[in-house]
Amino acid sequence: MIKDIPENIVKDIAIAVALEGETVESKTWYVYLINMKNEPIENVLITSKGYGEKDGEPIKTSTLRHMIPLVEDKAFALIEPIDESTFGLNNEYWLSYYIGREIFDKKFIFLPESIVESNFIKLPILNKPGVMIR
Repeated sequence: MIKDIPENIVKDIAIAVALEGETVESKTWYVYLINMKNEPIENVLITSKGYGEKDGEPIKTSTLRHMIPLVEDKAFALIEPIDESTFGLNNEYWLSYYIGREIFDKKFIFLPESIVESNFIKLPILNKPGVMIR
């Protein structure tokens, strides 16, 4: 029964959008998984998609799937580059991973216009400027 399924809470895991560099013409952005746990996570599966409205019309991006076999403790993994033109959309990352034989999952959503310089922090472990959701 449902009551018998353990509620595995995702803790000390974050998805971050980091500013990698900029030129006069453009900025370069990447999305990272940050493991702040004291143990590695395995068989990491991440799906990403963008959705929302632009000029009153619904917009959806392609759904991308990423597999990362292992993310060590206190480490990070590159998920994908992200285009600035999608910052006006909801950018959703659905994360699933294992610790031992237990599965964990969580949905992370960067809301429209949340990836802005006024929301920047120094990202833990990455030591780069960016926006992070825990």
